[in-house]
Amino acid sequence: MFSVASDAKITFPNGFVAAGMHAGIKRKRPDLGLLVCEVPASVAAVYTTNAFQAAPLKVTQESLGAGRRIQAIVVNSGIANACTGRKGLEDAYQMRKKTADLLGIPEHFVAVASTGVIGEYLPMERVEQGLDQLVPRLQKGDDKFAQAILTTDTCTKQVAVELQIDGKCVRIAGVAKGSGMIKPNMATMLAFITTDAVIDSDVLQSLLWKETDLSFNMITVDGDTSTNDMVITMASNLAGNQPLGRNHPEWNQFRAAFAYVCEELAKMIARDGEGATRLIEVKVAGAGSDETARKVAKAVVGSNLVKAAIYGADANWGRIVCAAGYGAPDLNADAVEVRLGEIPVVREGLPLPFDELEAEKELKKETVRITLDLHQGNGCATAWGCDLTYEYVRINASYRT
Repeated sequence: MFSVASDAKITFPNGFVAAGMHAGIKRKRPDLGLLVCEVPASVAAVYTTNAFQAAPLKVTQESLGAGRRIQAIVVNSGIANACTGRKGLEDAYQMRKKTADLLGIPEHFVAVASTGVIGEYLPMERVEQGLDQLVPRLQKGDDKFAQAILTTDTCTKQVAVELQIDGKCVRIAGVAKGSGMIKPNMATMLAFITTDAVIDSDVLQSLLWKETDLSFNMITVDGDTSTNDMVITMASNLAGNQPLGRNHPEWNQFRAAFAYVCEELAKMIARDGEGATRLIEVKVAGAGSDETARKVAKAVVGSNLVKAAIYGADANWGRIVCAAGYGAPDLNADAVEVRLGEIPVVREGLPLPFDELEAEKELKKETVRITLDLHQGNGCATAWGCDLTYEYVRINASYRT
């Protein structure tokens, strides 16, 4: 299958270099990043479904639509460049042009991403001066790029794997940011995935759509869908394998490795939710369909009452079944089974006696696992989230100031 790499940097696959630095968009900490492929790369992307799509998304969609190849992604944090009108769009285009000019590539080979405060203009002089300094810093094994995309995150989020395809070493790596405003609805955070596999853009797009639904679209921190965020995947096609697709004999191995990268990044985002102390994993089995299972899992993991109960280590299973019921109103309440970790608390829709102290221990673990069996079919799904804490309110009460 695949092995997890210890060098989990976005430049792990062949053909990629990156850099990050503090350009002065934020008071301190890296805030400008650049990821570059040495050749035009196959590309795929998914975007937030928020009606207020930020200027960088519009520019990036135009770039990707121009030829289904890109060679660079320029990213800033601190200011989202969202709800900024004509000037914001001009600034996003200028970021694209400046990057293209410095790299000597066509403008439509550059994607643009921004994250941060909504409704403020980018300090373009600082951005352009930063890019002048950033390009000479591009290198293999860079770690600053992962730092430059962060906002309220407490840590970088990176993962990498490698596997054999056609006897060739194929590598996949991913980096993400996301801590608040996380309820993906296509892709509500910034995530960038690189691979050196030989794969066409259309195949890559189909794969990304599917795996996004099973990973990034199955996390929630606070129920808010952002204006800015996206997932972009680039393939340098330098690994030397035969072109990948559904008919390739080792397609399933590649798909599993790609899915692992997406899922690990998604869990890292959920685990690092603003103010969070625990990762919540909700598994639903026995649903009438996978879609029903997804709705139930996301309803439970997104319930503020469930999240607050887990913060307090309160085994209030009533909140779980309540969320499941509004997640799928047609489920058979008399068949539902619920477990906290390995502790059964509900069977056939009725409460079971359980040890409150043992349940409290389960709810104090770093990862809290909730399992529901609906006993109505073979559908299954897993969703991830985090607990709701006082710290979340403190962070978001003063985010802009």
